[in-house]
Amino acid sequence: MILEAGYLYITPGREAEFEVAFAEAAPIIASMKGYIRHQLQRCIEIKGKYLLLVHWETLEDHTVGFRGSPEYQTFRAKLYPFYDPAPTIEHFETAFSNPSD
Repeated sequence: MILEAGYLYITPGREAEFEVAFAEAAPIIASMKGYIRHQLQRCIEIKGKYLLLVHWETLEDHTVGFRGSPEYQTFRAKLYPFYDPAPTIEHFETAFSNPSD
């Protein structure tokens, strides 16, 4: 399993509008091959900063399958107008996990 982590900075004053747009766009990503689950976290200390966490079966499910799909273009069109600057996206693999997870 791969964890995609995206740091999203939203244009000041557009946070509520972004959250509505994200709720509309979430079913798109959830419908993709290899998608497992996601969370959108709002930063407490920095207004307008969010952390998007998406679990994928493989790296390619995100980088090739989703990003190369027509659905990604729709997802991007709904959300990218809110970003300032463009998101930083990184991928992680498990190094250690609590046995109860």
